[in-house]
Amino acid sequence: MLTNVEHIGIAVRDIAASNALFAKLLNVQPYKSETVEAEGVTTTFFQVNQTKIELLEAINPTSPIAKFLEKKGEGIHHIAFEVDDIRTEMDRLQREGFTVLNETPKPGADNKLVCFLHPKGTNGVLIELCQEIK
Repeated sequence: MLTNVEHIGIAVRDIAASNALFAKLLNVQPYKSETVEAEGVTTTFFQVNQTKIELLEAINPTSPIAKFLEKKGEGIHHIAFEVDDIRTEMDRLQREGFTVLNETPKPGADNKLVCFLHPKGTNGVLIELCQEIK
């Protein structure tokens, strides 16, 4: 079951400049920055109360973020929902007709297992499912 919006992911060209911008906007510093080599991305997380924003910068030209930036430019890349049991939720959503982009959950940023739903089945919005790795 989807429990809440876990974060909103924003694709950026320059994470250092974007960190400065969002620190001024949100009046907080990022609480975490990491590179996820498997996805070809560097991420930074900000949190204001229960709201988290993830900035994503491509580290190579073949990463999904690089392709997104080339096609659409900077902006909202995905909305992530927290789930209690990612495998159960993936199965449920597939039964409901949604297309998952990875057949098994994979390690993502911020100590999460993740899976994405194809945006063609979600009104053009890339949806990420997240479960905390215990």
